[in-house]
Amino acid sequence: MEEEQRGTRSRRRSAPTKGDLRERAILDAAERQLDTAGADAMTVATIAQEAGITRGALYFYFGSKNEVLAALVERTVTALRTEVDAVDDGGLPADVVRKGIERTAQMWREHGTVMRTAVELSPSVPVIDQAWRSAVVALADTMGGVAERAGVPPETAARVAAALVWMTERVFYQAFLAESSLDEAAATLTHVWLAAFGVAR
Repeated sequence: MEEEQRGTRSRRRSAPTKGDLRERAILDAAERQLDTAGADAMTVATIAQEAGITRGALYFYFGSKNEVLAALVERTVTALRTEVDAVDDGGLPADVVRKGIERTAQMWREHGTVMRTAVELSPSVPVIDQAWRSAVVALADTMGGVAERAGVPPETAARVAAALVWMTERVFYQAFLAESSLDEAAATLTHVWLAAFGVAR
């Protein structure tokens, strides 16, 4: 009985709070705004209206539009890092590369407007730049380990992986911007990554 009560309390603590749900609703509303109107047309008022709350209520969670966008970028890149980390299961480097590129392409399909906004606002909005760069560093760290397993010298593996991650960002960004095929971009990127790691396709 006591064990059952502990389990119930644990489930209650792990359940999202009202504040968590409200914050998620704000970020979901901001992403819908990006999809339909773009970052320039967004304001705190339009995000609040889309979320079904007052501007005052939104300011309880975020101090500005850029803070909302930064949190949205952070949520998206955290999901991307989780996806890429999950494919690095210690398997063959070529398989990890293919799966990692596939998952990244899928994130661009599902959250392309957020990713585009991160790329475009990073140079001028430090809080967004910090979130975006932290994701690049984390992804490069993961893929640097894969590079070492593929036989890339340890002293250069991290730098090679970082360069490839930045290249991947730019290629997918350009493909998304031009409404080109993300699948074609992914195929090209996979070829380049495998060649750089010196592993078979």
